Amino acid sequence: MRETWIVGAASSRYGKMAETAREAATRVAMEAIRDAGLEPKQIGHTFVANCFGLAEHQAHVGPLINSGLGIPEVPSVTVESACSSSSAALHEAFVQVAGGFVDSALVVGAERLSHLTTQTATTFFAIAADYPFETRNGATFPGLYATLASAYRAAYRTTPEMFGAIAIKNHANAARNPHAHLQKEISMETYLASPIVASPLRLYDCCPFSDGAAAVVVSARESIGRPAREPLVVRASARAGAVTGLHDRPDLLGLPSTRTAGARAFRQARLEPREIDFLEVHDCFTIAEVLALEDLGFFPKGTAARESGDGVTARDGRLPVNPSGGLKAKGHPVSATGVGQVVEIFEQVNGRAGGREVPRTGTALAHNVGATGGSCSVHIFSRR
Repeated sequence: MRETWIVGAASSRYGKMAETAREAATRVAMEAIRDAGLEPKQIGHTFVANCFGLAEHQAHVGPLINSGLGIPEVPSVTVESACSSSSAALHEAFVQVAGGFVDSALVVGAERLSHLTTQTATTFFAIAADYPFETRNGATFPGLYATLASAYRAAYRTTPEMFGAIAIKNHANAARNPHAHLQKEISMETYLASPIVASPLRLYDCCPFSDGAAAVVVSARESIGRPAREPLVVRASARAGAVTGLHDRPDLLGLPSTRTAGARAFRQARLEPREIDFLEVHDCFTIAEVLALEDLGFFPKGTAARESGDGVTARDGRLPVNPSGGLKAKGHPVSATGVGQVVEIFEQVNGRAGGREVPRTGTALAHNVGATGGSCSVHIFSRR
C-alpha cells in the first residue's frame, strides 16, 4: 500500500446552522481542498457521510456537492454507518488512495437536524438502534447508554463526581474551541444540580444535538510535492462491528466493536497505547468516554473514571483526551462527527488549536462509534 496522508482539513462551527447540510458540506469541502493546496479537479473520488438527509428531503447528496465543487464527473459515494458514518467514509477513502485507485480523495460529513422538534430528532437518532427490540419498546440512546452506565457503576466503585469531572474537562476544552457548540465552562456544582435525563445520566452527561459539517483531504504521499500543511500520516485505519442490541451481548462493561477495531488499529500501526500522545474518542455520553478508554487499552477495566477524575486525561495531563471538547461539548452533528475528530488532530499538529493545545502531538488516535457500538472505526495518525 502507498503511504497515505491527511493534507487538508476544515470544519464549520457546530450548533444550529442556517445553511442546509448540502450547502455547509460544499463550503467546508472547498475549504479543505484549498487548505491542502489543491484544486477540486485533483480530487479523484468523494465520500460523503449524511445519515439523515431525508430530514431535509434530500438524498443522493454526493453528486450535488461535487457539482457545487465544479467536479460533477467525479464519482461519489454516500456512506451511512450511524454516528460513525464519516469515519467509515474516511476508511473507504484510505482504501482508494492507499490502494492506488486515486491520488486524492475528499471525505466530507454533514448533518442538519435543528429544524426538527426534539421528539422528531430523537426519533431519527433512535432508528440507528435495534428498532424492533429497542426503539419500538421505548429505548432511546440516553436510556441505552444509561443502561451501560448503570452496569458500570454496579461493577466498579464510582461516584457521580468522577463522571462530572469528565463533563467539566470537556466543557473547559470546548470553551477554547471556535468550532464548538457549547463554548462554556461548567462547575461540579452545576453538573450535580442538572436534572436526571435517564438515571444515572444527568443533563451534563449528554452531548447536544448539533448541526455541522467537516471535511478532510486524503492523498498519497507520492502525489504531493511540498505539502501546504504538516500532513497526518495514516498509520492505521481499522473498522469492526458487533451485535447491535444490548440484550444480546455477553456483558455491558464495554463495546466489543471498540475492542476489535482498536486491536486491529494498533497491529496495523505497530504501536501500543502507551505510545499515543493524545486522542479524540466518541463521548456521546460521559460513560462512553470511560468505556472507550478502557476498551482501547489505555486504562485497566474499572479505572478510567477514577483516572479521569484525577486529571490524567486533562488537556495538560499525561494522556489528553478530547481536547476539542468531544461530542459532549464540541457537539455531535452525527455524520460530521468522525471526520471532525480528525480535523481537531490536524489542527493540533499544525499549531491551529489556539488555547487548547496539547503538550505532545507526535501520535494521535481517533475513535468513532455507531449507535451503541454496532460499528466502530479507529484511526491512528503520526507526524511525518
